[in-house]
Amino acid sequence: MSPYLMESDEEARRLAEQARALPIHGHLLATGLAPGMKALDAGCGPGVITAVMAEVVGRQGSVLAVDAHPQRLEEARAHCALLPQCSFGQADVRKLDLPGDTFDYVWSQFVLEYLKEPEAALAELIRVTRPGGRVVISEVDEPGRHIWPCPPDIEEGFRKFNAAVAAAGLDLQVGRKMFHFFRRAGLEQIRVHLAPLWVVAGAADGRLLNDWKQRFTTLEPVVAPSFGGVEAYRASCERYLELLSDPDALKYSVLLITEGRKR
Repeated sequence: MSPYLMESDEEARRLAEQARALPIHGHLLATGLAPGMKALDAGCGPGVITAVMAEVVGRQGSVLAVDAHPQRLEEARAHCALLPQCSFGQADVRKLDLPGDTFDYVWSQFVLEYLKEPEAALAELIRVTRPGGRVVISEVDEPGRHIWPCPPDIEEGFRKFNAAVAAAGLDLQVGRKMFHFFRRAGLEQIRVHLAPLWVVAGAADGRLLNDWKQRFTTLEPVVAPSFGGVEAYRASCERYLELLSDPDALKYSVLLITEGRKR
């Protein structure tokens, strides 16, 4: 069974819009992706980042995109149909059916947060990276939590929400743990890039509001019991959406992008 709690009919659209809103090209270049490389997109989703990786490596390079979900792979294939340097395969990042010491560059975004043993997945990504190659993990750090001013009821809603998703296996603090995991795994030249996932000084736009509405709807079966029921959960979600729309409040979320070199 897939560990991905956010799976839904609308998830491909949400993931694609989120990826398009990020400066992925810059993140890839800053962490060492270059023309001619053999790269892996581990947990490719709908393929938006795969396509950017393919543009960076060019026709002399290659990108293998893997995902555990067949529908995401079909969407990725369609998105990258005009990029012959891309290939695709269904695989769990925790157990890749790939030879070791293969890739110059391995990228994974928004995957390890869903895994109960992220260090085991990291070890597998390191295994398939060639000596001297780079492993890059891009993850969240408590998305949506950074708000000022933040009313007490919103803080309490965060506490309940985070506890519920953590109990279901979703680690919203995994980004801050990656440096430690990279060190324990023996990677060298480790760097951590702090980047905005989104910053809203004032009222959020429609894309971000819809993003959160979908998150709340998809996670309702998992989280609502911690609020005492669906009605209380939905009321808390509405309060958060109201705060996102508050023109007097600052809201932001960050990415922690950790990179390291295999010995």
